[in-house]
Amino acid sequence: MQEQLKQLQLEALEKIQAANDLKSLNEIRVSYLGKKGPITEVLRGMGKLSAEERPLMGALANEVRESIATSISAKQEGLDEAAIEEKLAAETIDVTLPGRPVRTGNHHPITSVIEEIEDLFLNMGYSVEEGPEVETDYFNFEALNLPKGHPARDMQDSFYITEETLLRTHTSPVQARTMQKFKGQGPVKIICPGKVYRRDNDDATHSHQFTQIEGLVIDENISMSDLKGTLEVFAKKMFGEEREIRLRPSFFPFTEPSVEVDVSCFVCGGNGCSVCKRTGWIEILGAGMVHPNVLEMAGFDSKKYSGFAFGMGPERIAMLKYGIDDIRHFYTNDMRFLKQFKRA
Repeated sequence: MQEQLKQLQLEALEKIQAANDLKSLNEIRVSYLGKKGPITEVLRGMGKLSAEERPLMGALANEVRESIATSISAKQEGLDEAAIEEKLAAETIDVTLPGRPVRTGNHHPITSVIEEIEDLFLNMGYSVEEGPEVETDYFNFEALNLPKGHPARDMQDSFYITEETLLRTHTSPVQARTMQKFKGQGPVKIICPGKVYRRDNDDATHSHQFTQIEGLVIDENISMSDLKGTLEVFAKKMFGEEREIRLRPSFFPFTEPSVEVDVSCFVCGGNGCSVCKRTGWIEILGAGMVHPNVLEMAGFDSKKYSGFAFGMGPERIAMLKYGIDDIRHFYTNDMRFLKQFKRA
């Protein structure tokens, strides 16, 4: 039995040294140290030994097991190190190679224009107000001097959800809500950016969803000259210090008087070109003095307070500012288009 154990030890140690991968090494461990291994088989014959020989054989068997286990552990450590070295050699990184550039995102041109306009008016003392895009008929129309059945409602073909609920057709409801919040006490000085919705056929210059920025100022002794001065500052900051504006009579139900506002063409300097249709002027927004009915419905005394309001489309501003010829470019998510507007 002693010879058998010694022979098994020598065989196992030779196989362990010859093993060249972890799988083979594990098979050797199971083969020699497992419950069905040859060492266990030898020990089953210990019952035939005398009482004096059994302790000696038990000690020898434990010594053989420990020798094999120690050899397996040492071999496994060597194989692990070799595997790591091999992996490192295969995955060597050439640190002298140039790094891959990290692509960074950039602002959408409409977002850039909105933020530029917001910054301009914030510096002029305005605050930014927002409101719900799903609006009530009252705030979208009635509070703005557009009672039910008013013909001017046809100017804004609307998406109605119920008879009294719709997707807002302009950001003017934010003005109405803000005026009510002030409870008839001025001053009010706000701009209202946001999405609006109208039933329109999408083409190069129209979309069923677009953005607006409207402004509102209410205080004592506000006049048309305050409106004109404000819009002159806006035009010069957005389109260049040489720009001039002109006001043309128009009609909006919530302002009286109402005007369309043109800016001198920044392409030809007012001499006439294809951009301004040979007129030297480009229409950029609508404006006017807040209608007394609108003031009264919001709780303001129209004999004490007056105000002006204006509204513009950031898409149109962006198209003019950057020479974009189709509004659909803003919504098709073409990266070739969007990458042209990276900020410095």
